[in-house]
Amino acid sequence: MSMEYLKKTEFTGGYHGMRYRLEGVSAEEGKKLKVTIWPEPFNYFTTQEEQKESAVFSFDEDGVVDAVAWMNDRYFEDKKRWDEAPKNWDH
Repeated sequence: MSMEYLKKTEFTGGYHGMRYRLEGVSAEEGKKLKVTIWPEPFNYFTTQEEQKESAVFSFDEDGVVDAVAWMNDRYFEDKKRWDEAPKNWDH
């Protein structure tokens, strides 16, 4: 993923029931990379806040690597949640 892309807009996607969003945000110490995950089926804006989990990283290539590692950890630590997320399509 290009840092130039993240400077302009957010990056969203999904993986086996886990949706994610990476975006640049302003912080006291400068720009940061915020990553948010939540269960499918809904998008970022229509998902209830209590279903979302976020973390903040440095806004650079190392931050992207750390963000991806964090998402992978969250996926494997809470795999049952993501495996059951497709059932949410019925709600």
